[in-house]
Amino acid sequence: RATMKSLRFISAEAFVSNAEFARKSLSSVAHNLFPLLFKASYLLEQGEVLHDLVENWPLVDFNMGKLLGTTVDYQEDLSHRTCSVCLESCLTGLRDYVLNHPSPYVKRLKVVDLTGIKDVEVQFCQCKKTMGRWARTQLLSKLCLELLLYLQQTQCNPGAFGISIDVLIDLFVTERSYDLVVQALLKKCYCPLKICCVSFRSDNLALQKFFYIIKLTDPSLLRKLEIVHNVRLEMEHLEILFNSIHFPLLMSLTLPARTFNVRRFTDADERMLTSIGEKMGEMTQLTELSMSFSVLTGRIRKLLSPLKTPLKMLDVSNCSLNHADMAYLANSFHASHLEVLDLSGHNIPDLYPSTFFKLLSHSSSVLRSLTLEDCNIQDTHVNMLILGLSPCQKLQEFKFLGNPLSSQALKRLFTFLCELPMLKNVEFPVPRDCYPIGITYPIDDASLSRFDYQKYESVAEELNLILLQANRKDVKASTPLFGSYDAAVQETNNELGAYLINSFKETIEKFTTSLSKMS
Repeated sequence: RATMKSLRFISAEAFVSNAEFARKSLSSVAHNLFPLLFKASYLLEQGEVLHDLVENWPLVDFNMGKLLGTTVDYQEDLSHRTCSVCLESCLTGLRDYVLNHPSPYVKRLKVVDLTGIKDVEVQFCQCKKTMGRWARTQLLSKLCLELLLYLQQTQCNPGAFGISIDVLIDLFVTERSYDLVVQALLKKCYCPLKICCVSFRSDNLALQKFFYIIKLTDPSLLRKLEIVHNVRLEMEHLEILFNSIHFPLLMSLTLPARTFNVRRFTDADERMLTSIGEKMGEMTQLTELSMSFSVLTGRIRKLLSPLKTPLKMLDVSNCSLNHADMAYLANSFHASHLEVLDLSGHNIPDLYPSTFFKLLSHSSSVLRSLTLEDCNIQDTHVNMLILGLSPCQKLQEFKFLGNPLSSQALKRLFTFLCELPMLKNVEFPVPRDCYPIGITYPIDDASLSRFDYQKYESVAEELNLILLQANRKDVKASTPLFGSYDAAVQETNNELGAYLINSFKETIEKFTTSLSKMS
């Protein structure tokens, strides 16, 4: 359905659609019309006009999320359009804002906020080329260094050095972009454009480099920290990180796989875990925590009980939780605040069904997203699952890939899911009866795509028909075989692949050397 546009917005589109005329006329445009013209230009992908609007921005702040979000004149939210043409035009326009004005006293811009840009899987821009978080980090760092070099080498207006603009951004750094971003952060105090890191993600980065760059980001301002793929952070490194750096505003923390492994715990490790829990307790803003693929058996209480603020998001997927861990979660003060919960990789029906449903009951009034992938949920558990989910009237997303459910069980479950009024996204497994007889769960990657595609398509069609007949066209149902879309991984998958190949090669070389020594 087309979104309604006001006459003002239609006029703005007409104005910016003639780029040459619009660029010449900007000097006579009223300042309060700049946001309107910006959104119209972004929608039409008028890169040159966007550049000139930013270069001549007359207001004190420039907030991408607000400018592209729902507005009175055009309600469609464009903040999920990470159009390369548009974003590059905005950032180069920002650089030229500093350089090209002869009269710096009319410059009012103080804050540029780029954090409202959302990276999504499906793009609607005409150019079909996106600029993800990694590329935005790269381009802003490059422009800051170019700007500094230009100001130092040329006899430009000395007033340019008096300009100071905070640029709020979600930084994403890998080995490939590390040197460039470090240089930009090191020279931040000299540059008119000040990179202010609100959230930081690192993948494929040596531990030493991570420790160095995180200190340069000004951790006192950091709200979100994601240490994800191929950063070999273990528990002792995490303790050093928390002891040497304070994160007073940190709201969200994601730790890499295998940060914790209680199977090989010593007394010293127990003390270390207690210390980490206490340090997290000092982060009074912390409400989101992801610790997937660690071994945390029997230690959830020790980690989470020191927290003074209830968690709204918790990801403990594949963390080998036992009954005591689940009992702590169900009875803790976190339970009634959990909006996002991921318990994938735990055999819920066999290990702790009643405790899990107690947790679900306590969080039901606020729960928005629930992920139960590879949890051994079978046909016999569907009625119990429906009972547990019934109070979760605010549930928007339910993911349960990798569970051994038949086509009939899925139809029964979908009939119930139609009754959840806020539901928007469902990720369901390939039905068990689409796989060869005797398939074992969890299914390994090699066997994952060996199913009867024709039968699956037929079942998927029936499930969508159930949604349609219940007038639930608003619900998207899909089976992403190899997991949900991750914009960051998608953008850097070539580098991630190369890193994994090198790691494998190093392991083989070490193994070969060891064999040679033995023989």
